[in-house]
Amino acid sequence: MQHLRTTLRAALNLAVREGLLDCNPARHIEVNGYQQPHAKVWTDARVEHWKTSGERPPVAVWTADHLAEFLGAVTDDSLFAFWWVTALRGLRRGEMCGLRWADIDLDRGVLTVERNRTTAGYRIVEGDPKTPAGRRAIALDKRTIQVLHAHRRRQLDRRAHAAENRKPWTDTGYVFARADGLPINPNYATTRFRKLVQRAGLPPVRLHDLRHGAASLAHEAGADLKTLQDLLGHSSNVTTADTYTSVLPEVQRRCADATAHLVLTAARRTRKKIKNRARKNRPDPRPKTGAPTPAAPLPATKAQVSRPNRGGQPVRTAAPTSHPRDTHRPQRSDNRKGLTRVSAGQALMILRARRDSNP
Repeated sequence: MQHLRTTLRAALNLAVREGLLDCNPARHIEVNGYQQPHAKVWTDARVEHWKTSGERPPVAVWTADHLAEFLGAVTDDSLFAFWWVTALRGLRRGEMCGLRWADIDLDRGVLTVERNRTTAGYRIVEGDPKTPAGRRAIALDKRTIQVLHAHRRRQLDRRAHAAENRKPWTDTGYVFARADGLPINPNYATTRFRKLVQRAGLPPVRLHDLRHGAASLAHEAGADLKTLQDLLGHSSNVTTADTYTSVLPEVQRRCADATAHLVLTAARRTRKKIKNRARKNRPDPRPKTGAPTPAAPLPATKAQVSRPNRGGQPVRTAAPTSHPRDTHRPQRSDNRKGLTRVSAGQALMILRARRDSNP
């Protein structure tokens, strides 16, 4: 409705400028604001809900697993390169249908969007891209170049087969052509894609939704908004961010892990600071005067004495700790009764003294 109101207002304003009308009767018409639906990713929960109820989002996006399953199921399709380039490079349907071999440099791996082939009712209209920013160059990866090379060989084989069987063939130079060489109808690509999706048993998406999916997958792979804007041919990255970039579950998970890691790292850093501060405020058990701590006494070593052996050579032996006559300083035993421990020589001297004192 908003587009109809804009078109009608422009036409009536032109009529006022031409003098056909005095005023614009549509200037007071109010139309409720249109909110463009946001693309939703086909998660496992949404797929189960779709299978049980049949309800589907108006704009849906496949995950990388869904896209890989679809491409694996349509490998033998004649428009396999169409689905591949659309899903990975995000070209519009009209840009794909208007693509020519002169716009592709397979040696350098560059694809240039120069025209747009679309429909207006039952009439096919071919002209410039949708916006001035739509005229752009798109880089191609090695696998995409291989896919286009294989598509080119099949097309040349088809042309040779038509010449051998004397069938009509028109060399139009379009990348995606019919069996007679003429370019395909954009509506045929839409219908063909819907049938292939149903045959593969995948959750339904529109052909234009592959463009949303290409932007989301590129964003998941690490592309920034400026790169996505150039890839999709938008004049502003606001459209790229608001409409064509759905946040996939893997991106959300990585963002959640990174956020949790940031918080946990800050918490560990804070705990370390608290421990260091508490260690500094703890009193020091060592004396602050700096007086040296008395050293423990070294164990006493036994004195060495020299005694002559039978050959007359001195032999060093350990001196006794006590003398037999040192009775005034007897050694104490280690038992609890405190008995005096004497040597055999001391005991003999004591007995002799007692015998001499008692005749």
